[in-house]
Amino acid sequence: MQILCFIGFTLLVALISYIRTKGTPENTADGYFLGGRSLTAATVAGSLLLTNLSTEQIVGLNGASFKEGILVMAWETIAAITMVITAIFLLPRYLKGGITTIPQFLERRYDTMTKTITTVLFLSGYVVVLLPIVLYSGALAINTMFDVPELLGVSKSGALWVTVFGIGIIGSIYAIFGGLKAVAVSDTINAIGLLIGGVLIPYFGLKLVGSGDVFEGLAVLFHEHPEKFTAMGGPETSVPFGTVFTGMLLVNLFYWGTNQAIIQRALGAKNLKEGQKGLLLASFVKILGPVIVVLPGIIAFHLFGDVLQNGDEAYPTLVTKVLPTYLVGFFAAVLFGAILSSFNSALNSSVTLFGLDIYKTYIKPEASQEQTVKAGKMFGIVLALLAMVVAPLIAYAPNGLFGYLQKVNGCYSIPILTIIIVGYLTKFVPAIAAKISIGSGVIFYIAYILLDEFVWPGIFPHYLHVMAILFAFNVVLMLLIGRFYPLKEAYAQAYTHQVDIQPYKYLKITGGLIFVIVVSIYIYFA
Repeated sequence: MQILCFIGFTLLVALISYIRTKGTPENTADGYFLGGRSLTAATVAGSLLLTNLSTEQIVGLNGASFKEGILVMAWETIAAITMVITAIFLLPRYLKGGITTIPQFLERRYDTMTKTITTVLFLSGYVVVLLPIVLYSGALAINTMFDVPELLGVSKSGALWVTVFGIGIIGSIYAIFGGLKAVAVSDTINAIGLLIGGVLIPYFGLKLVGSGDVFEGLAVLFHEHPEKFTAMGGPETSVPFGTVFTGMLLVNLFYWGTNQAIIQRALGAKNLKEGQKGLLLASFVKILGPVIVVLPGIIAFHLFGDVLQNGDEAYPTLVTKVLPTYLVGFFAAVLFGAILSSFNSALNSSVTLFGLDIYKTYIKPEASQEQTVKAGKMFGIVLALLAMVVAPLIAYAPNGLFGYLQKVNGCYSIPILTIIIVGYLTKFVPAIAAKISIGSGVIFYIAYILLDEFVWPGIFPHYLHVMAILFAFNVVLMLLIGRFYPLKEAYAQAYTHQVDIQPYKYLKITGGLIFVIVVSIYIYFA
C-alpha cells in the first residue's frame, strides 16, 4: 500500500506537469530555459520554495535545532527579508534587461570575460558540490527513513546506488527534456504536498509529547526546554546573533537574488507583477518554515535527546516514530519530490548557463536557438551521469563534508554578489574592477578557510563575519578602481520589452509587513 501510494503520487505529478507544459515551445531559448516567460505568481513561489527545500535543509536544520534550538531559524527568517529585497531591487532590473542568466547581465555591464568567469564559478559550484550532494543526501534520507535495503533485499551500498540513479534519472527527464516550465510545475505540486507532509510531522510529534494534545505538547517543550527557544545565539553557537546583520544577510541575498538555480524561476515570470507576487508569497511561507525545519528537531530532542548522539539522525528517527503507517507512502513521495526538485533545478540551471554562456559564446556563436537548446541538453545528460556516478562515492569522503558546505560556498557566492550589486548601483566602474574583485574574493576566502582549518584554528571571526568583511573590502576596492580608472561612457541599462515591468502595487506595503513580522518573531523569542 505504501509503495502504491508513493508511485501513484509521483506519477500524478508527472502527468500534471506533462499536461501543463504540452503547449510550451521548447525549441527556443525562452521556451526551454524560461518556460516561455509564462510563469504565474503561484508557480514562481512553489518552484522557489521546493528548489530550496530539500533533504540537506530538512534533515540538516532539524539536526542543528536538535543541538542548538530555535536560533538556527535565522536561515529561514532572514531569507524572507532578502526575498523582499530581491523583489523590490533586483527583479525589476533583471526583467527590464530581459536576461535569461545572471552572467548575461554581467556581460552587458562589464565584458564577456567577466561573464565567462562568473559562469565557470556557478558551474563549478553546481558540478562539484550541489548536484552530487543533493543526490547523496536525498538517497541517504530515503534509504534511512523507509529502509530501502530491506525492501529491495540489497546492501546499504547497493541501495544507495539504486536510489541515487532513480532520483538522477527522473530528475534529468524533468530538467533536460521538459525545460524550466516542467520543473516549475512539478515543483509547485510537490511544494503543496511537502508543506502538508512537513506540517504533519511536528503535528504528530507534539501530539505524542502532549499525550494527544498538540498545545499541551508545545507547553511541555517550552516548560522543559526553555533554552531551546532562545533566538539570540551567543558567540559559541553556529549562528551568533550578530551574523544576522552581516554574512547571514549577504549569503541569503546571494542565494535568493543572484543564484541562477533560484532566480531563474522569477526570470521566467510572465511579467514583473507576477514575479514580485511570487517572491512575496514565497517569503510569507518562508517565515513559517521553522515549523517544518526547526520545530521537529526540538521535538526529537525531547523524545530522543538521551539516546541520539548524531543530530542529523533526529528528523529520520522522529518520522519513523510518529508518522502513521498509512501516510508513509505519501510522505515518501513528497520527500522524493523535494529531493528531485533541488536536483533538477540545479541541473536545468547548469544546462542554461552552458548553452547560453559557453556554447553560444565560444563554441558556436552562429548557432540557432534550437541548436543551443540541443547542445545544452547534451551537456545536461553528461553532467547528470557524472553526478550520479560521483554521488555514492561521497559516502567514503572524510567526515565533516556537510558541515563545511555552507562555509565553502562563500568562495564564489560573495564575489559574484559583490560585482552584481556594484554593477547595478554604479555607472562608471570598469570591467577590470569586477575581475580583480572576483580574484581577490576567491583567493582571500580560500586562504581564510585553509588558515582557519589547518594553521590558526579559532582565532578568526565567524565565517559569516569574514564574508561580510570581504564583501565590504571588495566593494571599496571596486569603487576606488572606478574612481581612478572610470569608464569613458556611463553604463545605461536598456529596456528590452520582453515582459511588462509594471510593479505590483502593494509591493512595498507587503514587504514592510513581512519585515515587521520577522522583527516581531525575534523580539518574542529574545
